[in-house]
Amino acid sequence: MALLTCLRPTHPLLLLHRASALPDISSCCFNHFSSTDRVLSANSPRTAPPSATAKPGFSPAQDQLASPGDFEFVPPLKIVEYPDPKLRARNKRIATFDDSLKKLVHEMFDVMYKTDGIGLSAPQVGINVQLMVFNAVGERGEGEEIVLVNPRVSKYSKKLTLFNEGCLSFPGINADVKRPESVKIDAYNVNGTRFSVNLSGLPARIFQHEFDHIQGILFFERMTEEVLESIREQLKALEAKYEGMTGLLSPEKIENHKRRNVAVGFGKS
Repeated sequence: MALLTCLRPTHPLLLLHRASALPDISSCCFNHFSSTDRVLSANSPRTAPPSATAKPGFSPAQDQLASPGDFEFVPPLKIVEYPDPKLRARNKRIATFDDSLKKLVHEMFDVMYKTDGIGLSAPQVGINVQLMVFNAVGERGEGEEIVLVNPRVSKYSKKLTLFNEGCLSFPGINADVKRPESVKIDAYNVNGTRFSVNLSGLPARIFQHEFDHIQGILFFERMTEEVLESIREQLKALEAKYEGMTGLLSPEKIENHKRRNVAVGFGKS
């Protein structure tokens, strides 16, 4: 995830938004999801129709398709921390909507709640497919559990807002990130039904953080140089932790990174 999966429910800025976030999602943003479309629906396996996957900007031709082996894992899932290369690997497009996908979704929500997150992307648990889950309330049994498969951004607002983000893949690190206030997205739900939706406020923030993960972009790349400097030593500590645990050199160094433009990964490909 991202915190926002990233933003943990105990974060003061999240508490500020909690009262308004749930109505936005349940009554406006995601009313496409009926009770039969929710996370663990027992519908039979479904493959995305060719007509839906051929449109520019929604399913880029260069995306590889996920195979059954890409969904194999041993529970419980564990959060992948920076600078693990799985956070940078290309994520495959999902074409088959079956029980393996539903099982992964179930386990992702489980680890998200257990780690006090409100959003999580598949690469954050070491599975490189285009999938994210989130619940802006961050409590099991409360709020709306949202599943987005193969998401794409078709529009985003020019208005930018600043928010203090954290990330489950960057434990203990929180810093300000500026992002578009609202986005329009195309995605599939867990049963393979395609839909479009407009998001704003906290739901838009969560989505953009998780969408960046699917694009192999990490939240510190959205920060100003001044903000990045404030967490530089913490990032170096994570790099040293990785080297100590794996016996390998860190696959990337914060000293070698430059800030990305806010719109990277958005719009039609």
